[in-house]
Amino acid sequence: MGTAVYLIGAGPGDPELITLKGRRCLKLVDCVIYDYLVNRELLDYVQAKAERIYVGKQGGQDYISQAKITALILQRAREGKQVARLKGGDPFIFARGGEEAEALAQAGISFEVIPGISAGSAAPTYAGIPLTHRGYSPTVAFITAHQDPTQEGPPIAWDQLSQRDGTLVFFMGAGSLNEVVQQLTHQGRSLETPIALIRWGTYPKQQVITGTLGSILDHAKNLAPPTIIVVGEVVKLRERLRWFDNRPLFGKTILITRPLEQIEDFKHQLHVLGATVIPFPTLEVLDPSSWAPLDRAIQKIDQYDWVIFTSTNSVKHFFIRYFRIHSDIRELKNIKIATIGPATAKAVRTLNMSIDTLPMDYRAEGLVESLRGKVLKGTRVLIPRAKIAREVLPQQLHQQGAQVEVVEAYQTGIPKSSYSGWCQILEQQPPHMVVFTSSSTVSNLATIIYPQSLPTSLQHISVACIGPITAKTAETLGLKVSVVPKRYTTAALVDAITTYFCQTQL
Repeated sequence: MGTAVYLIGAGPGDPELITLKGRRCLKLVDCVIYDYLVNRELLDYVQAKAERIYVGKQGGQDYISQAKITALILQRAREGKQVARLKGGDPFIFARGGEEAEALAQAGISFEVIPGISAGSAAPTYAGIPLTHRGYSPTVAFITAHQDPTQEGPPIAWDQLSQRDGTLVFFMGAGSLNEVVQQLTHQGRSLETPIALIRWGTYPKQQVITGTLGSILDHAKNLAPPTIIVVGEVVKLRERLRWFDNRPLFGKTILITRPLEQIEDFKHQLHVLGATVIPFPTLEVLDPSSWAPLDRAIQKIDQYDWVIFTSTNSVKHFFIRYFRIHSDIRELKNIKIATIGPATAKAVRTLNMSIDTLPMDYRAEGLVESLRGKVLKGTRVLIPRAKIAREVLPQQLHQQGAQVEVVEAYQTGIPKSSYSGWCQILEQQPPHMVVFTSSSTVSNLATIIYPQSLPTSLQHISVACIGPITAKTAETLGLKVSVVPKRYTTAALVDAITTYFCQTQL
């Protein structure tokens, strides 16, 4: 009999810290039961058809009791479903995974425990605090600051902890800071002992407060969960070893409006610089209203002298149809290829094809200039592109005497989910910046938020645009554009965004 329930450690928060095994098992299950401290991005690994059940507990307030959670796990397993019990951190470290495993064992239900990275070690690491260090602390102890109120006897041996020279790490410490400070100092720990409070460890919104046992209560008013407390001399190393929260975009929330399938690389570039990235696609790429015009052009492909690709989408959709009609890429051997932008060129080169023209100016105007003297009177040019696009390229090539045929390779629309998500984003996590990567992403956002205007909706939010054409569209709609890179690529845009925020912080 296969495994019925997987007790999976989701890690401390950073979605990339889940184990490969945990991620693989999430893709297999029919039902996932997850906690408050689980990063919701991990649910993207779960099958679309799988049941998702939230059983989060926040600030000591149970949305659902542990007994009911356990009963729910048993119920779904008995229904024949493969269940993932997704828990923050590690299932067996202050996460009650042991209790759930006991219930499964008693019920005779097969289960597997997949360890996770504990917040007790990860949060200090992301704060630049090594829990052990030969020059500071040879030992570390993990303690829960939230004890079962029904437990008999003293819950924590404060006298023994206070006598230790090593590092102390307290889980669930937000509501217990006063007790931790009072007990440790009462039992003889020096008021000069360093202490760190780490809230939302490993998240881009991580907060770290440092002080001493004698001063920390003055620095940490209204401390909220989830918070890890670290006590010990190793806290002194933070100022030298902090690496996570001193990145240039740390604490900044950036919303990206480009199509969902094109967000991941851009998101990663911003994320490694410390930003919280909100994908909010205002544009989706769809098949053309009819494939017939593109198919006809491909069938007579040997009649063209040039094929011009203006986007990665035009490359993708053109070759989807091309390989349905022609089995050999060599049918294009006598045809020259031009592209706008390095990303489009890369998409072509992935097919082991060379680029004959790639302008330095990644706009239609730049491509026209680079083709001057190459595209002459009578030159036959095919441009597979979006249904709606700027007419600068075909018009100017036509004026040079070229025979230009424009065919629809794809069309764009607005994702339905975006209409309901905008207000929620502004209420829950308003961004510091909105990034537009095409004129359509700007105009589509204006459509999504109508009847409210873009200037009103983005009143206190900076705007970045990938190039001057997009910026002009934004300005026409009343927006003030703060960032436009000199080169119209996502890498240059990331650099420009970083420079902007660094300058505004000076």
